[in-house]
Amino acid sequence: MYTELNGKLAVVTGAGGSLGAAVARRLHQDGVRLALLDRSEEPLQKLNAEIGGIYKMVDLTDNLAVEAAVVSIVESLGGIDILVNVAGAFVFSGPVPAMNPIDLDLMLNVNVKTAFLLSAAVAKRMVTLGKSGRIINVGARAGLTGVANMAAYSASKAAVLNLTEAMAAELRDSNITVNAVLPSTIDTPANRKSMPDADPSKWVTSESIADVIAFLASDSARDISGALLPVYGKS
Repeated sequence: MYTELNGKLAVVTGAGGSLGAAVARRLHQDGVRLALLDRSEEPLQKLNAEIGGIYKMVDLTDNLAVEAAVVSIVESLGGIDILVNVAGAFVFSGPVPAMNPIDLDLMLNVNVKTAFLLSAAVAKRMVTLGKSGRIINVGARAGLTGVANMAAYSASKAAVLNLTEAMAAELRDSNITVNAVLPSTIDTPANRKSMPDADPSKWVTSESIADVIAFLASDSARDISGALLPVYGKS
């Protein structure tokens, strides 16, 4: 538990998914006030009923919608202390010569553009208010090295890692840290279904990743910025 997080305000994107919900629950344990963002209402409603906070359905690839959501959160709850960019997606795009360009557009929009738009909107408010802040992105091990048949996903996650490092350099003098966690395969119902022959005991759990994110949001990580932290489990 990080008692210094009590009362701080965090925005969690992709909060309707397995990892986003785990992050929200972990921060809630530390007394963090939450603004939960996703495109789908039903999972947000269930999570909101469980841990409270507020939730908003937002197209996170739409700049105007993102800006409006951030303005609304700040006006109703005050300055944002923590942003966790969890929203993302995955596709096996196949060999590059046969790859559908739609898959590349999807990966860049959902994995990169969402993190870019939210980070820009939130960082602007953090700097204006002159307060310290934490921005935490969810990258992937596949972003470190290109993976066969996953070029679109690997490229998008590589962009997230470079975005993380660039923003860390830009915001270091504003007391805003920017870091990323790099999971391997996450143990989720969807991944178990899509890979029935794999051994999920070697995967990393959403709760474990959420613990690392909570650490990065805490004062214990105040001097860490630009880090790309591997969270691989046993794989």
